[in-house]
Amino acid sequence: MGGVIHITDATFEAEVLQASLPTVVDFWAEWCMPCKRSAPILEQIAAEYDGRLKVTKLDVDSNPDTPGQFDITGIPTLLVFKGGQLVDTIVGFLPKDRLTARLAPHLDGPERV
Repeated sequence: MGGVIHITDATFEAEVLQASLPTVVDFWAEWCMPCKRSAPILEQIAAEYDGRLKVTKLDVDSNPDTPGQFDITGIPTLLVFKGGQLVDTIVGFLPKDRLTARLAPHLDGPERV
């Protein structure tokens, strides 16, 4: 069953760049209120699109290298990767319907979000 996977700078390449599924990386921090609002939405998306979309979270305070690599200056920021390539950047909180609409073009398969 799908769920959000917590990743680190050390696991980023294997979990995201080498992933077989389109992958969302949620750059977040414990103190970030909009990040806390996004968390349950991302959990729902991870469960609903299990097998079609991988959802990961990276704590920017504990893992400064990856956010620096992608010029992350504000959180929450979601990066969407497909085939190891960055295909979309979503900055700030989005309600679930708007977020799923942004993710839909990146999903594989006949069913869209």
